[in-house]
Amino acid sequence: MASWILVGAALLAAAAALARARRVSKQLVRLRESYWDLRYELGQLQARVVRLEADRPDQTPAAPTVAAAPNFVPLSSLRR
Repeated sequence: MASWILVGAALLAAAAALARARRVSKQLVRLRESYWDLRYELGQLQARVVRLEADRPDQTPAAPTVAAAPNFVPLSSLRR
């Protein structure tokens, strides 16, 4: 009798875990969609800002700043 109770409890726990995994999976899909929507909107807004800055006649357009890349050091030069 005790083994049947354990089997029933294990089945209930497995069903609960499966239901939770499905909910989390759906939530992950929604979060991914939201992430890509926000990335798209950010790109659109950045393009709009660039266009608006270029249309302003009272201000010269600023040159885009480029981050300094780290210097390349070949590993063979470090070995002696």
